[in-house]
Amino acid sequence: MKFGKIIVITLLLLFLPYLILKLFLKEAENNLFFEYGKNTYVKVKREKKNVIEEVPLEEYVVGVLSGEMPLSFEEEALKAQAVAARTYVLKKMEAKKEYDVVDTVSNQVYIDEEERKEKWKDKYEERNNKIKKVVHATKGQYVSYQDQVIEAFFFSTSVGVTENSGEVFSKQLPYLVSVESKWDEKVSPVYQVEYNFGLNEFYQKLGLSYQEQLNIKILNTTSSGRVKKLSVNGTELDASNVFSKLNLKSTFFTIEQIGQTVHIVTKGYGHGVGMSQYGANGMAKEGYQYDQILKHYYQGTVIKNLKN
Repeated sequence: MKFGKIIVITLLLLFLPYLILKLFLKEAENNLFFEYGKNTYVKVKREKKNVIEEVPLEEYVVGVLSGEMPLSFEEEALKAQAVAARTYVLKKMEAKKEYDVVDTVSNQVYIDEEERKEKWKDKYEERNNKIKKVVHATKGQYVSYQDQVIEAFFFSTSVGVTENSGEVFSKQLPYLVSVESKWDEKVSPVYQVEYNFGLNEFYQKLGLSYQEQLNIKILNTTSSGRVKKLSVNGTELDASNVFSKLNLKSTFFTIEQIGQTVHIVTKGYGHGVGMSQYGANGMAKEGYQYDQILKHYYQGTVIKNLKN
């Protein structure tokens, strides 16, 4: 009996450290995981070159900031964008796929150093230094919700409010809820845009048969008023398809026929979920700091630092 107990105790002593270590590693894997020593590089698929490049994380953020936000924006707005861009790619890195992101609007526009030199020419040093200063000021910072890296969606211009993620995408996330964005109307040049199409051109672009009289019915909208479904002369269409085929700025639109012309007015630019870039710039102009901007557009979140 005593011998049996000794064996059990011995086995426990042998295996207990192993079990504790396994549990610790599992917890570390589920938590924040990212350390500069292990996750320095972002695997970027360069669409035009058709290659995958490994780019240092902070240099990647410099390249995204160069492609995603006007450099004339306020510094606090640029900082907010830098943190959002870093957060976005960290979330993508969790998937551990062949590559983390592509360098286009499908993920985030990324412009490498050579492309920046070509784009900015004699303004390269000035603009590159401005971006690097902003990125360095936010080095390693990302947005977290309940100890998890968030889906840091962002877009150009809101319609006065942002969108609930569940009304635009497939999933409602607690930090991607509709919030006021009153600044966009004042500062964005694309807050409202008008388009004119010939009647025949309009039908051709949508793949519909020509009819002299255009009959539009809005069938479904988001809570902010973005169109989700509509009927054109009895044919039901997804607003996202109309948006894409007509190359509109957003799905917040009105359509009317004026003689042989189809007149369309859009508000906002982009999908409307997460941080509005022009809204962020408007907030910065009013004195908001970048962390306040991020916490406004990503509700209930906190700013954290990667382990160094």
